[in-house]
Amino acid sequence: MKLRQEHRDREETEVAVLQALADRHEEGMTVFELRSIVGADIDDLEAALSGLQSAGLVSIDHDAERAVFVVAESAIEAERSEPEPGFFEWLRELIGF
Repeated sequence: MKLRQEHRDREETEVAVLQALADRHEEGMTVFELRSIVGADIDDLEAALSGLQSAGLVSIDHDAERAVFVVAESAIEAERSEPEPGFFEWLRELIGF
C-alpha cells in the first residue's frame, strides 16, 4: 500500500516505519521485524514509534501470540478497485466506439 503524501514529510525513520507498516498493514509487524526492515538503531526506532503513536498513526495490536505495530487506516491511501482508463480507452469512449 502507499503511504499518504501528507505523511511523507516526517522524519526519515518515521517515514520508513510508516512505509514498512503500510506494506504489511493487515498483519502488522513486531519491533524486531521493523528494526530489520527500517535499518535504524533501537533508540531511533523507539523515538519514531513513540512519535507516530502520539500522532495517532501507529497503534499496538495485542493478539494471543505477540504484540505487533499496525498503521492507522488514515495514513495509507485506499486502493482503487479498477484501474484508470488509458488514453486509447478514453479516446474510444469519446468517439463512441
